[in-house]
Amino acid sequence: MPRAVYVLGLAIFAQGTSELMLAGLLPEMAADLGVSVPRAGLLISAFAIGMLAGAPVLAVLTLRWPRRRSLLAFLAAFALTHAVGALTPGYGVLFATRIAGAFVYAGFWAVAAVVAVGLVPGGARGRAMGIVAGGLTLATIVGLPAGTVIGQHLGWRAAFWAVAALSALAMAGVAATVPPGRPEGKAPRVRDELRALARPQVWLTYATTSLATGALLVTFGYLGAMLTGTTGLAERWVPAVLALYGVGALIGITAGGRTADTRAVPTLYTGVAGLAVTSAALALTAGSPVPAVALVFLLGGFGFATNPTLNTRVFALTGGAPTLAAAGNVAAFNVGITAGPWLGGLALDAGAGYRATAWIGAVLAVAALGTVALGHAAGRRPVSGAAPARQEVGA
Repeated sequence: MPRAVYVLGLAIFAQGTSELMLAGLLPEMAADLGVSVPRAGLLISAFAIGMLAGAPVLAVLTLRWPRRRSLLAFLAAFALTHAVGALTPGYGVLFATRIAGAFVYAGFWAVAAVVAVGLVPGGARGRAMGIVAGGLTLATIVGLPAGTVIGQHLGWRAAFWAVAALSALAMAGVAATVPPGRPEGKAPRVRDELRALARPQVWLTYATTSLATGALLVTFGYLGAMLTGTTGLAERWVPAVLALYGVGALIGITAGGRTADTRAVPTLYTGVAGLAVTSAALALTAGSPVPAVALVFLLGGFGFATNPTLNTRVFALTGGAPTLAAAGNVAAFNVGITAGPWLGGLALDAGAGYRATAWIGAVLAVAALGTVALGHAAGRRPVSGAAPARQEVGA
């Protein structure tokens, strides 16, 4: 595996740590900025807004740039937003930097995916994307708690400086390992990229990505509260259980990366079906600590096992015009990240209790199984001028 793929994973780790760490820093940030904790929590929403918009917009604006230049520009801008955020005394400026940082982070994700799959043979795409996306899994296991510890002992601004430093380190790695120019030898055209998005199977893949991600995040978003409020675990055990979820996620994304290229559709069926069953079982057993903790591990495993396939499937479907397709997939992930917790919040506001979030996750996962089936059926039908998609995606 080329070193550049691991460097891209490091860059995602640095940026993903920023995405996640605010969950552990909100009380300190609220006190320092003179705002309420719920208002400080809107900084997380600001990041989601930037992620939703950034990938497609920057994919178009930088489409003809050399990809190493794009990656370096995005990382530089990301580091700058965190330096400004660490220095600002006001909530408004910090809110703006969260949107701007997420905007370029989404652009980095889209270009990094194209670079990673372009550096490896077709049969290694899933493993490459598993390594890149594994940076976010590592951010969940290491970056989130480390950022929280730094923030609690040195202040939340120190955590922002640490992310800026990690981003600068990733810039050095990208400059040293990512080849200049384009592997395909020619600059892409927006018209070709848009034409590649015309296939219904691409949009079914986006729907699967959004639904599967929402199915996972609607439960994970309220998992800590479920463990203490419904399962009855003491708060001191919650970090350990969340770490167990992270271990499951790491195992899942590693296993999924090994089958994403050769058994794409079976991987999706297995991962999404496992997510549906695990979510339903968690809803049924949330009041009992032993099964609930075991199911949290499986939730991470099945939830992340589909990640490499969801990341690489669009490349097989769009051929030589991958940049906008990858950007659309980043946006689809963020639709799920935003919509899942929102649906869970609606259920909680209605008084349904934390078990309802897992039931919603099960329903969304079943819906994702439906889009997988529709996409598989569409892939069996030959497309004029192209090979059957079944052959393209390793069904």
